[in-house]
Amino acid sequence: MNDQIIFKPENGVLHIIFNREEKRNALTRVMYVGIAEGIEMAEKDPSIKVILIYGNGKCFCAGNDLKDFQDLEWSSGTRPSRSWTEWILTAKKPIIAAVHGYAIGVGVTMLLHFDLIYAAKGCRFQFPFVNLGLIPEFGSTFNLPELIGRQRANELFFFGDWFSAEEASKIGIVNKIFPENELIKEVTLLAEKLAEKPPEALRQTKAYIKKYYNGVLEKLMPEEGAEFVRRQISPEAQEAFKAFFEKRKPDFSKFS
Repeated sequence: MNDQIIFKPENGVLHIIFNREEKRNALTRVMYVGIAEGIEMAEKDPSIKVILIYGNGKCFCAGNDLKDFQDLEWSSGTRPSRSWTEWILTAKKPIIAAVHGYAIGVGVTMLLHFDLIYAAKGCRFQFPFVNLGLIPEFGSTFNLPELIGRQRANELFFFGDWFSAEEASKIGIVNKIFPENELIKEVTLLAEKLAEKPPEALRQTKAYIKKYYNGVLEKLMPEEGAEFVRRQISPEAQEAFKAFFEKRKPDFSKFS
């Protein structure tokens, strides 16, 4: 794999590491493919029992690289992320995240499909979709209300404000918080502990926990995804992207 994604198998755990720290690990098409390849590798390797995902540098994931959103080919529905979402949805082995710095956009919505989420103290989260003229994606319009309740989900989606690791823990998104300098070490120990459990019992427990949710998501995600793609090329989204790169406040007053 290229150097934007690092794979490190160790003690029954496959570490999938985002390695684009100069861009706060904003996801590129290459990285989406890398996530899919990493999960596929873990699923097919009998020595791997658990998947652990985290980022190098000061940030877990700053969402999608906005330059990709302005690429017409990317916006036309040819995104390679189809395969990475399918691998996350169908993975039989537990997926754990260690989140530090920031988790923004898809950097948060992917977490809602993971089995365990641990965060560093001081970590912040954001769903910026509406502010960018988009809708939340990757099944998050079902996952987040199901997890934290509709009113709280509405507030996080509608306003797109930052929220802390402590708030994420309080409302049930994060399992536990660690000091930032201990996060990867502590979560690695937890992943290795999980890798020592009876593997088939672990996989079947995960399967039954997710059975209902996956059935709903199979129906929701194609519709949600199609609207997300339409929103990417909408005038509202293009104004938001242009304002982002011009470092100004977007003007949505001309839209009704």
